[in-house]
Amino acid sequence: MPLPGSIRQIGYVVTDLDRALAGWVELGVGPWFVIRSMPQRVFYRGEPCEITLSLALSNSGDMQLEVIQQQDETPSIFTEFLAAGREGFHQFAYWTEDFGATMQAVEESGWPVVWSGGEDVGTRFAYVEPPNSPATIIEIMELTETTKGMATFVRDAAGSWDGSDPIRNLGG
Repeated sequence: MPLPGSIRQIGYVVTDLDRALAGWVELGVGPWFVIRSMPQRVFYRGEPCEITLSLALSNSGDMQLEVIQQQDETPSIFTEFLAAGREGFHQFAYWTEDFGATMQAVEESGWPVVWSGGEDVGTRFAYVEPPNSPATIIEIMELTETTKGMATFVRDAAGSWDGSDPIRNLGG
């Protein structure tokens, strides 16, 4: 099995980020840390791709949740998912300190990489499509000091959240 450790994040793809976050807040999940209109340069099924997306992060216990809304119509892994008539649960994410070794194991398993990038921002990631998976996509994310720090920050904020200030914009 090429995946490192346990599932660390569950990702959702939506058409309306604010509506989706309102639903999560009603369930008592928050606060949400939101980055809006973030440009992203990646490879989509092997070809260069540039999109703009907004995303939000929160935790429920130790499980991180990510909600993603693409802000444009550029063909991507997200528009592909929505065009298939789906919205909502999209991916599980695994975090790895040895991205190269994990990706080597993924390649040896024959799992196609359908979305990848992050070299320009210092945290590599890849979305793969394993056969017989309960998730459409499995994300492999490089665990760096920055991503560890952000994960801890989001988890700790959720653990002590009193229900106030449920949506916290980080920029973008």
